[in-house]
Amino acid sequence: MSTNEIATRDEQQAVATQQPNNIPAPAPTEGTNALMAWAQEASLAYDMAQKLAATSFVPQSLRGKPGDIAAAILAGSELGMKPMATLKSIDIIQGTPALRAHAMRAVVQREGHEIELVESTDSRCVMRGRRKDSEAWQEVEWITDRARLMGLLGKDQWKKNPKGMLVARATGELCRLIASDALHGMAYVSEELEGTVHGELVQSRAPLSVAALTAPAAALPEPTPTPAEETHQVTRDDQPPADGIWDAEAAEDSVDWPETAQPGSAA
Repeated sequence: MSTNEIATRDEQQAVATQQPNNIPAPAPTEGTNALMAWAQEASLAYDMAQKLAATSFVPQSLRGKPGDIAAAILAGSELGMKPMATLKSIDIIQGTPALRAHAMRAVVQREGHEIELVESTDSRCVMRGRRKDSEAWQEVEWITDRARLMGLLGKDQWKKNPKGMLVARATGELCRLIASDALHGMAYVSEELEGTVHGELVQSRAPLSVAALTAPAAALPEPTPTPAEETHQVTRDDQPPADGIWDAEAAEDSVDWPETAQPGSAA
């Protein structure tokens, strides 16, 4: 082999070795771009959550938990809700995120679907709805007999507010029926899951003594909570009782209840 042939072969090998380094990196795919955008959004949500975690605008069960707050904000964003509205609309019950009934109706109605409350009493609720592109109405009925068969009537909030609980149950069933695609996997309302939601319960005050009850108004002492009431906070992180069944369930009423109170509680 001549010197020229050897030189030519070596040059070709050198070029072949260098070519892979000159190949441009593949362009990001649409999925990669979406994932990068989501990661950036998650980082911003966590930064925001750290600033909100210690404020009274965050429900007691999420307070001091920036990771959970950030996750709730991201889930609400997928449903089209702003961060502060999300914190008033999503509950975490035994590790499962769920929308409150009023928030679920808002999500479905914002998509253009229709929901109507036909009848609402303490023993019966009838709701109907239809998709924005349909003429057919779907009707859902919830009555106390149905709740009794499911063992719900003995729960605290069903005793306090059966009307609101029937509306909440009908809301969840109807929204799943006509617009499950709008819920993005968050298909249950808080009131359908076992657990205490809507923040902490308002603590009851200790009863007054007989002497205090008969004393002049100006001399009445300020009632103080018992030690058990001072230390107990009902949150979604409480462990279930021995029988595995929670004793309280959230209520949905015709008005928006404060975060620190539930229907039937003394303010």
